[in-house]
Amino acid sequence: MQTDLPVKLLATDDGRRANEILRSCVHCGFCNATCPTYQITGDELDGPRGRIYLMRELLETGENTERTTFHLDRCLTCRACETTCPSGVAYGELAEITRNTLGVKRSGLAGLTRQFLQWLIPDAGRLRRMARIGKLFRVLVPKNLAKNIPTKVGKAWRALKTADNDHSLSVILLNGCAQQVSTPQTNIALAQLLQDHDINVSAAPDEGCCGSLDLHLGDENQALNRMRHNVDALFELAQSCDAILSSASGCGVTFKDYARLLAHDSTYAQRAATIAAKVLDVSEFLDSLEVNWARARSVDRVAWHSPCTLQHGQKLDDVVSRLLQKAGYKLTPVPDSHLCCGSAGTYSILQPQMSDQLKTNKWDALMAGAPELVATANVGCQTHLAAGHDVEVVHWIELLK
Repeated sequence: MQTDLPVKLLATDDGRRANEILRSCVHCGFCNATCPTYQITGDELDGPRGRIYLMRELLETGENTERTTFHLDRCLTCRACETTCPSGVAYGELAEITRNTLGVKRSGLAGLTRQFLQWLIPDAGRLRRMARIGKLFRVLVPKNLAKNIPTKVGKAWRALKTADNDHSLSVILLNGCAQQVSTPQTNIALAQLLQDHDINVSAAPDEGCCGSLDLHLGDENQALNRMRHNVDALFELAQSCDAILSSASGCGVTFKDYARLLAHDSTYAQRAATIAAKVLDVSEFLDSLEVNWARARSVDRVAWHSPCTLQHGQKLDDVVSRLLQKAGYKLTPVPDSHLCCGSAGTYSILQPQMSDQLKTNKWDALMAGAPELVATANVGCQTHLAAGHDVEVVHWIELLK
């Protein structure tokens, strides 16, 4: 793709990187074939190729910001287009740069909702308190917010008794923000599983939000501040552990990107790279162990929903399915398994109509093989899919022992 970005923009790191990404696009349109929003609307501007044209136009001229904002806000950042793209276009990174250019501010209710989400979700203590209040007044809360209020509110996992074997592997388990409130049973089950196999497990007391929410909303400064906080919280602990484990794929994909995101911060770059290199999705870690995993549940048929952050972001689509099959579960067929469920962080709140359609499509696909339960790997997908359905949705780690 030919570009004509302003000299002033090209003098910046973001400008040079945006120019490089734009020029790598060859307009082939393969990306549209796997874009969830394009599948629904059929609008070129709701597909990656059309959005790339809009982003180029914005970066070159600063014009049509309203149109660009509208269609970019409807993007899930699922990165299915990156998996499909034969040219390796880093679409997610380009969208990130453009969102930072547009900024986080929106007018009216949309703007207030964004501010509220940034205030609420990254603070686990605040989210926990508000969730408890929200349960009492659920009928008074707008529908697109009410469906995201946890039915059970939990606390962060804290270290249990560690193994006495000095030769045991040692890991730090990330708690996340939303996960420790909405699905705390995930890390409880994981910690017990690891300790049952003589692995030392601990938590970082000062760990905070990974920064992904702010980053996806276009507030780069706030996102980077949260990342710096986590580098400070984890760096010393990381020196004596074998891995930092994430059981929420949405957090893990962001932690793994700390080296790139903080590369231009002379104070934090090296330490951020150290942290990022230690971060593993829990599936990677378990897959590396010489353990014959067994079934923790009596069910046979499981529908596996691979979150976008796992299959497109971390490129780990087959690892979980392999572990579940080795444990003896039969995975049911899921048509179009590459498509997003519509959760996508705050997307289900900010784009409820599109999100609901994607959820309906995904649920129909998951039920196609008549599973006894659904397993996934991210808190957002889990709570989004579970709402309004009778078939149980669990984190896949709860299925192993």
